[in-house]
Amino acid sequence: MSTRTIALASALLAAAGVSACTSGNSKPSPTVTVTRTITATPSPEDAQSSGGVLKLGTRQAIDDNANDVHITVQALEYQQPYKGPQPQKPDASQGGDIWATAEIKVCNISGPDINVSQAPWSLDYEDGTSIETTGLSGGDMPKPEFPMDKPVKAGRCAAGLIAFPVPSGKRPERIVYAPEGTDPIEWAVPKS
Repeated sequence: MSTRTIALASALLAAAGVSACTSGNSKPSPTVTVTRTITATPSPEDAQSSGGVLKLGTRQAIDDNANDVHITVQALEYQQPYKGPQPQKPDASQGGDIWATAEIKVCNISGPDINVSQAPWSLDYEDGTSIETTGLSGGDMPKPEFPMDKPVKAGRCAAGLIAFPVPSGKRPERIVYAPEGTDPIEWAVPKS
């Protein structure tokens, strides 16, 4: 299983051995440096596709030990075009002419309450372009919706669909989760 380091960190611990006084010289005290470590690790039953991009459905653990936050994130499914009741056609200035959805699940495994939102999620394309979520909710948007800003207590999850206005003529390569201050986590979107 590979571990993906989100924030680089190191710990230097000098071990002090038992010293016998042979010459009367005192040894210097050990130096201890501790820094914050956050890691993301796929669960054992989940597989990765090429280039560190996860397969849809893969659960990714994210641990922020310094703040005692332990969560999992998953991109479960991608649908283009969205086959449910159609919301109003997207404005072309938002990036596309049809709606696609990503089914998302975020769980707070342990620690303090976390806030979840659609904002860290996006779609990346082979040509280097990306499409962000519109921030639209309610009304005729695909249901159940992933929350826009919701606290999630330890031991609970938030799940639902995020709608993206996408061009009908091309398909994204990846669903990306990139909360501020961390490296992105990516799931491969199947060709069809």
